[in-house]
Amino acid sequence: MLDAIRWDTDLIRRYDLAGPRYTSYPTAVQFNSQVGAFDLLHALRDSRKAQRPLSLYVHIPFCANICYYCACNKVITKDRSRALPYLQRLEQEMQLIACHLAPNQRVEQLHFGGGTPTFLNHDELRQLMALLRKHFNLLDDDSGDYGIEIDPREADWSTMGLLRELGFNRVSVGLQDLDPAVQRAVNRLQSLEETRAVIEAARTLQFRSINIDLIYGLPKQTPENFARTVDEVISLQPDRLSVFNYAHLPERFMPQRRISSTELPAPAEKLQMLQRSIEQLTAAGYRYIGMDHFALPDDELAIAQEESTLQRNFQGYTTHGHCDLIGLGVSAISQIGDLYCQNSSDLTHYQNALAGAQLATSRGLVCNADDRLRREIIQQLICNFSLKFEDIEHAFNIDFRGYFHELWPELQGMADDGLIELDAEAIKVLPAGRLLVRSVCMVFDAYLGQQNRQRFSRVI
Repeated sequence: MLDAIRWDTDLIRRYDLAGPRYTSYPTAVQFNSQVGAFDLLHALRDSRKAQRPLSLYVHIPFCANICYYCACNKVITKDRSRALPYLQRLEQEMQLIACHLAPNQRVEQLHFGGGTPTFLNHDELRQLMALLRKHFNLLDDDSGDYGIEIDPREADWSTMGLLRELGFNRVSVGLQDLDPAVQRAVNRLQSLEETRAVIEAARTLQFRSINIDLIYGLPKQTPENFARTVDEVISLQPDRLSVFNYAHLPERFMPQRRISSTELPAPAEKLQMLQRSIEQLTAAGYRYIGMDHFALPDDELAIAQEESTLQRNFQGYTTHGHCDLIGLGVSAISQIGDLYCQNSSDLTHYQNALAGAQLATSRGLVCNADDRLRREIIQQLICNFSLKFEDIEHAFNIDFRGYFHELWPELQGMADDGLIELDAEAIKVLPAGRLLVRSVCMVFDAYLGQQNRQRFSRVI
């Protein structure tokens, strides 16, 4: 793992294409309105019969302030009273779902995302956790993987103490960039002191893991000022880091229209930022997990990758891919067996459906045999950087070379270019190809030719 990445500018220029992030395969672009609440209930019953453990995702959409770069499903409001009716609808959703599950299906993983989950006040956070414990089998011994996204401008020591008391043991801190000019350009003023205070509180309160999110490619960023941000973040010693490429898609995300494209760094500068970040993080002891993620060697993700047990789902890299994922709240996505389904992304539609005692499922997809096969291949490549054909052949009763014979010339081209090592038994993603693993996965994506690539961010 010491040579986890080799920077090759020529390869990056040739293979830096727009494509999916593969938090699922098929991706959410393939979801359709033919899938509804009946399919979800059927999948929940199958989950109960199989006694599979659970992962819960709870979406809290509210933010007090808008960040111009944001592409999340959110509701910008200063009116804190809007949280209460939303919590009432969340409880109805929990009731409608939990009655189809077995009481002994343990919730191994829980994640609050948003929006800004700490938009909720302390009493509301207590109420929400009490509802989750009432309807689902949450663990009480701190052995679960229970995380929450934190905006340091919306949290203090008392908030962190409450979250630890409620059972959270992981935090993900949004930071993006520390340079004041960049922060003003994206309307997110957040000091290093605010961020450090939250992280110190988390450490003192013995949260197990701290993640920090950074974004490169924002307006007013330069390789020099972003390197300073990375150095400051390294000094905070988070267990994990996410270094995302900003995808400027103002035609899809209205807040991004407030960002002037003339202030965005040039593609060559973005590449410099990424290359320098990798060098800084590697020198500080972080390992490249893949897909913008870095972790210290003793972190669970790094250990899982060493042991070839790392997985990936809608929450990104995870050690809980064996769980059925149930999404609660507006726009939340569930993955239960071979079913993907998503709640309505419109807050009014979501709340009205549940007010009528109906689930808010609006679209989804049921995987077929080919989807399951390709999903496993993409999962292996994106998590372990390798794929043994024999494992796939045994699991899916196919001849790998025969099934994918049409792809062989493209794979051979990648091998000739040094992205992968290809022989009769396996694919291995080489150090020069690891940053471009999405491009390797895209070869196996049966839907990509039908899709508008402009819907996706570039690989780098």
